[in-house]
Amino acid sequence: MPRPLRYRVLTGLLTPPALPDREPVDTSHSLTRRVLAGLLGVTLPKAPGVEPPVMPAASTAPGRADPRPGKSRGATGSHFVPPVPGYRGNAAATAHGYPAAVELFSDRLLRNQPKGLEKNQGASRFKLAAAKESMERERKLGLIRTPVTSCYRIAVISLTGGTGRTTTTVSLGATLATERQDKILAIDADPAPGALGRRVHLETTATIRDLVQAIPYLNSSYTDLRRFTSQAPSGLEILANDVGPADSTDVNDEDYRRAIDVLGRQYPIILTDSGADLLSSARPGVLTLADQLIIVSTPSVDVASSASTTLDWLSAHGFADLAQRSVTVISGVRETGRMIKVEDLVAHFETRCRGVVVIPFDEHLAAGAEVDLDMMRPKTRKAYFDLAALIGEDIARTQQPTQQLPQTPQNPGIESPQPPQSPRPTQQQRSSDPTE
Repeated sequence: MPRPLRYRVLTGLLTPPALPDREPVDTSHSLTRRVLAGLLGVTLPKAPGVEPPVMPAASTAPGRADPRPGKSRGATGSHFVPPVPGYRGNAAATAHGYPAAVELFSDRLLRNQPKGLEKNQGASRFKLAAAKESMERERKLGLIRTPVTSCYRIAVISLTGGTGRTTTTVSLGATLATERQDKILAIDADPAPGALGRRVHLETTATIRDLVQAIPYLNSSYTDLRRFTSQAPSGLEILANDVGPADSTDVNDEDYRRAIDVLGRQYPIILTDSGADLLSSARPGVLTLADQLIIVSTPSVDVASSASTTLDWLSAHGFADLAQRSVTVISGVRETGRMIKVEDLVAHFETRCRGVVVIPFDEHLAAGAEVDLDMMRPKTRKAYFDLAALIGEDIARTQQPTQQLPQTPQNPGIESPQPPQSPRPTQQQRSSDPTE
């Protein structure tokens, strides 16, 4: 006996959808029997006079056919499924009993999807930022490689020890030597047992004291001077001081000036590690001969106060111009917490000197061994590169008057109004001469 219509409708709704290329599922048997028959591979006989349930069509539009093989229903079908607004996809998927799945598409669920043009614009912005960074590096590299016509002297000082003064001297000198491919020399003028000689592999035991004693017997050639220095892999040369406290002797002002006079003939740039004593005997010569001053501090209250006091001392003792053109280095020689506001230290020293550079903490430099630029972190090396660019700006300033000297005779009337007056009478005499 045929089952009631309501039962057939409910059974059709609960029946799993049939695949498009397979025969319709026979619902004349119970679900349990069909599952067991499928597992055992047994074909169940069809019940006579029972038709399989008909799935609803995808649309009520006239002429829309049921996508299943051998079935066709028009708009008068009893099972109506409204079409999904905006759905552009597979009509058969809806006909198979998935009216909700067709709505789960990315174009419906995702808002503000990026278009292809926007993606290209993002890549263009990245390339533009990289291009600007490359141009900025080339600009700084041009400053670092400013030609030097006369010896340029850099003094590195600090009022307290343990600030990274020697590390700054060696790292800056190595950066200049690497980028300029020039002869760069660092001198240890610290009256205490020098640490500068420990930052490179020593090739000689000669010191600055030995050089001063041998000056009368030297012809000031680079070969003669090279015997007193040790060279790092970067090309930086070191003129060390005595490393033992028993042999350490203070380099006085006269000795320092004699050494600089001889070394300045062969080395375009000389850095001096002058120690922490402002009243040392060599300090007058170091400050007087310096073209650029670097004051080293750390991100701590006491050392930063000492660095600011150093600027006050310089201004009070006749070096105010040198203090205003100086560069402050905040050296992260050791790891510090976040209690110190480094940005406030930078803002303070920016009002008192020409520039401020913050050197981040680096384990390679904190070890106190030989300095190798390749062992530094990228941020640390970039910081020293920026410091070298600041030095390059001042090199251009000091070398500019020397480069303009040949151009001075071309405009004599600007400096003195009297020379142009002498040829004028001559021209008037020529114009009044009847023979012309």
